[in-house]
Amino acid sequence: MKGSGSLFFIALGIFGIINTELGVVGLLPAIIEKYGVTASQAGMLVSSFALIIALFGPWMTLLMSRWNRKRVLIGILALFALSNLASAFAPLFPILLVFRVVPALFHPVYFSIAFVLAVILSDKERVAQASAKVFLGVSLGMVLGIPMTSYVADQFSLEAAFMFSAVVNGVAGLGIALMVPTVTDDQKPASIGAQLSVLRKPILWLNIAAACFTFAAMFAVYSYFAEYMGQHLNMSGKIVSMLLVVFGASGVAGNWYAGKLLGKHLARTTLLYPIALAVCYILLQYAGASLMWLIGIVVLWGAVHTSGLIVSQIWLTSEAPQAPEFANSLFVSFSNLGVAIGTAVGGWLIAISGTGEIVWGGILFAALALISIAANSVLRKN
Repeated sequence: MKGSGSLFFIALGIFGIINTELGVVGLLPAIIEKYGVTASQAGMLVSSFALIIALFGPWMTLLMSRWNRKRVLIGILALFALSNLASAFAPLFPILLVFRVVPALFHPVYFSIAFVLAVILSDKERVAQASAKVFLGVSLGMVLGIPMTSYVADQFSLEAAFMFSAVVNGVAGLGIALMVPTVTDDQKPASIGAQLSVLRKPILWLNIAAACFTFAAMFAVYSYFAEYMGQHLNMSGKIVSMLLVVFGASGVAGNWYAGKLLGKHLARTTLLYPIALAVCYILLQYAGASLMWLIGIVVLWGAVHTSGLIVSQIWLTSEAPQAPEFANSLFVSFSNLGVAIGTAVGGWLIAISGTGEIVWGGILFAALALISIAANSVLRKN
């Protein structure tokens, strides 16, 4: 595949951005201690980041859609590097919060351009696989970002953890500057009005709903992975940590395989995805006490769960090829909305029924995703 070196640094940039977004979760105890804030106040470092993405993602992407793509990527990574560097030495918590909010505005812009460049830099028949390579940065960021950042903080200091993130973003920016070719003028996106016009398509809104429900189905259960394994299945903290590693490793493999399937059978793969996720939840609900059986379920669950990233992204953006950056920004925003909805519903189910019932929330959202995808097929035939 052409441009494989370029895709590596683009994916590394996504890893750096995801690490900045989620890595702070592992730093919350140290932040609480350093700044003397409550757990809920420290949690604003995570929630405010996601909220900014959901609210401003598409509009920031539209505003920057006519800019040089390569320069935008480099500039965003430079901003993330500086933000992390400044966070390392923030004297007060409100200042630290500001350094989190500002780069969050540009998070969806990077993602949107990254997926577009993955298409441009790949052969037409390997577009889905190229997107899968870029999504590898998402997978590794989600799997390794929190433990790696937490490890650096434990071994060295909170400041060192922020500087680690700064270095990752800086290296990715330098790699893009050296390896990614400048996109020619004939590949520039359409006008803002033309991009906004895709919102008039009912099928696109069905795809948006499918992406949102898919992420809600994924995170209604995954957000409470440790609680479910520990409280419902009585697994020790050591085993839960091991299962998280297994989940992440199988997720990387699942993401790669899903890219191959999407390249051959887009509609069929997308339609089967929520069914596969629901099956994983049913198996999980009746896992029993066998550790080996549970490991097998987690391997399958991790592979299917992480595949939802690329399945949702390819499905949503396939309906708006004339506005790829804007479509990708819609994906980033509504997937974050899905994460928020799924996590909230999962927490509500735990509060009223106990940890063991969260799988039914995941199955409900998987059913809604399936309905949205099926409705798309019906409208296409009519």
